[in-house]
Amino acid sequence: MSNHNQVKAKKHLGQHFLTDETIAQDIADSLSLEGYKNILEIGPGMGVLTKYLIKKDTTTHVIEIDTESVEYLKNNYLNLANRIYEKDFLKYDLTQIFGDKSFAIIGNFPYNISSQILFKTLEMRHQVPEFSGMFQKEVAQRICSKEGSKVYGILSVLTQAFYEAEYLFTVPPSVFNPPPKVDSGVLLLKRKANYTLPCDEKLFFKVVKTGFQQRRKTLRNSLKVFNLSDNLKANTIFGQRPEQLNVSQFIELTSLIEKDEN
Repeated sequence: MSNHNQVKAKKHLGQHFLTDETIAQDIADSLSLEGYKNILEIGPGMGVLTKYLIKKDTTTHVIEIDTESVEYLKNNYLNLANRIYEKDFLKYDLTQIFGDKSFAIIGNFPYNISSQILFKTLEMRHQVPEFSGMFQKEVAQRICSKEGSKVYGILSVLTQAFYEAEYLFTVPPSVFNPPPKVDSGVLLLKRKANYTLPCDEKLFFKVVKTGFQQRRKTLRNSLKVFNLSDNLKANTIFGQRPEQLNVSQFIELTSLIEKDEN
């Protein structure tokens, strides 16, 4: 497939092809390979990252929605042929591939679905001890940011409740074809030793999302939907804005609301 055609084929998927081999190898090398035997690469395209993953002492699987890319991979990566899945990662049941085994996730993610990829990973966290990938730079920074930052938000809290998040490096537009209009950023997520929450998980997600929907208001005002008792609203934590709370404080906040509701 010519470079022109592969770009044309992927345009509607929001995908930009990485052309820098050194950066591809750096992304592949970001995984520790500890605690799992399988890697799932999302959106491999023409295999710029894949070629480095298959050299590792793990089993690489790839999931790709673009038919032409799948054909290219099958013709050029013969030893990978039965581990190439022409599926939509967001809709596919990955237990069809891995059963209950652990696997790492890696990829140069299409910008338009990168947050959805992350949310699906959080849902599967019991099977995903490690995650490395390329996002739009500002999204990668948001995921890794700490409380008090202007970009700290829903993605930051929900990800860091279960994973240690590290921003690794920035990637300029010039190393992609076609070049995106913004910088990209590569991050690494390592699952925490204790990745279960000491509070109601669904309520935790709802509290975080509701709080940040009106991030300039205090939690006393932004969380009115929960019909909090006057006694609970008097707690000093409700006088803060959502970006002032770290993950532990959001867990504490959820526990307080949970008790109040009961």
